[in-house]
Amino acid sequence: MIPLHYILFLSTALFFIGMYGLFTRRNIITILMSVELILNSVNINFIAFNKYLYPDRLEGLFFSLFIIAIAAAEAAVAIAIIINLYRNIRSVDVESADDMKF
Repeated sequence: MIPLHYILFLSTALFFIGMYGLFTRRNIITILMSVELILNSVNINFIAFNKYLYPDRLEGLFFSLFIIAIAAAEAAVAIAIIINLYRNIRSVDVESADDMKF
């Protein structure tokens, strides 16, 4: 059995990689992938704490399924926004979105 602190270290590393990508990248698609990394690190935490603290319950797994459903909806909406943005300004750069005409 893998110790809990190994799993938490992996989750923390994924979270901070996602935060780094969120704050340093200018491409909208890369920012979307960084948000997905952050959500996946939260899922790993839910499942790890559920397995080690309450192995007879399934609350952590249900929360993880809920987050996966929210991440899928978020990805669908974000991709629709990215496609619309690309059609208008021919770029997926965040800073070029400032020049959009409304």
